[in-house]
Amino acid sequence: MARTDGPSARLNVLVVDDEVNIGKALSFCLETGGHRVVAVTNPEDAAAEAKRRSFDLAFVDLRLGTASGIDLIPVLLADSPWMKIVVITAYAAVDTAVEAMRRGAMDYLPKPFTPAQVNAIADRVAQLRALEERVQGLEDALRESHGDVDLTTASPAMQRAVSLARQAAASDATVLLRGESGTGKGVLARAIHSWSARARMPFTVVSCPSLSPELLESELFGHVKGAFTGALRDNPGRISVSEGGTLFLDEVGDLPLGLQPKLLRFLQDREYERVGDAATRRADVRVIAATNAGLDEAVRAGRFREDLFYRLNVVSVDPPPLRDRPDDVLALAERFLLSLRRRPGIVDFSDEARAALRRYSWPGNVRELRNVVERALILCKGERVGLEHLPAGFSPEPPPTHLGDLVPLSRIEELHIRRVLAATKSLDEAARVLGIDPATLWRRRKDYGI
Repeated sequence: MARTDGPSARLNVLVVDDEVNIGKALSFCLETGGHRVVAVTNPEDAAAEAKRRSFDLAFVDLRLGTASGIDLIPVLLADSPWMKIVVITAYAAVDTAVEAMRRGAMDYLPKPFTPAQVNAIADRVAQLRALEERVQGLEDALRESHGDVDLTTASPAMQRAVSLARQAAASDATVLLRGESGTGKGVLARAIHSWSARARMPFTVVSCPSLSPELLESELFGHVKGAFTGALRDNPGRISVSEGGTLFLDEVGDLPLGLQPKLLRFLQDREYERVGDAATRRADVRVIAATNAGLDEAVRAGRFREDLFYRLNVVSVDPPPLRDRPDDVLALAERFLLSLRRRPGIVDFSDEARAALRRYSWPGNVRELRNVVERALILCKGERVGLEHLPAGFSPEPPPTHLGDLVPLSRIEELHIRRVLAATKSLDEAARVLGIDPATLWRRRKDYGI
């Protein structure tokens, strides 16, 4: 099997063998192939190393003094479920091999073995891990990406933001994306990851406002079984899963104060502990954070640690709101039309619709534009999206409505609901902002044709 070049082929390897010379020989062979190796001689040290850092591959001797290497397999997999374990032994037997596989080993290597055999296994694991990470990345992309931004832009401000993001991608510096909700910070974060040397490693997302402080800590750092009520199994946490890749902290301004020192420590030292576990772990993870809140003001108000703010704000990228990118509106609308249409007959926007799209102020930014185009495609039965397929606020001369105007209360409510829906990511989030239950919001949308 041909060796794979590049950073993606480098594995973190654990060697567990009580014969020191064999451990050294394995380490030399693997390190010559570009892999990072930790060698230990007993199960206790192996378990401790597995708790401290993430490994892709482990070579485990069947006999470790008076202990059995087979008993070590589930211990290692409990900390790193993705780890590939190869049992090595001079006492090859079919029943032993079967038992090792049953416990979770990937392969079985009898002694004496050659460097070519070791390299072949490392190559196979490198390709398998790359495939697993690619699949995970595609699943994350499918789950997280909403196509909310096109990085091809005519806006000088957006061009500057994209250019700065590309420059930052070449380093491992922490990046802080600051901008209004819906401007595409999440897609820009994914772009930074794809431009970086970590592109083929995992990209994972943690939404800071979406979980309680307790669950957020577990999601971020992981937990061990029994750490709290409902912790029925070990959870490695997003940091561990992101090993070698990028962790995106969405809306980091909502990170609870109690978790901020722990994140600060990880950013400074790359060390952390899982909930319910005293073992200190290390991880090689690049952090990108995003916020639509003024962190400077949050620091002054005591809601956000100043030292954490400076740690996050190494490189600040500020994608501008869509109202400051009028030349991008129609290009983005056409892109969404092509990507969202459910039948090929719809080919364009009418002149009136184009004028209305360009004139609108877009308080919900690119996310609102996408939602408007999707709605229009559902309503349109002909070849062109017309003004009649756009929401009421897109009429040729929309009457400005403000609090205190002599208009029905329902009009104020409709406009407020439209803006909250445009600025939030889901109906549940919009309902929480509005202070109503999702069923009531659904009825309001039906009443107002939203």
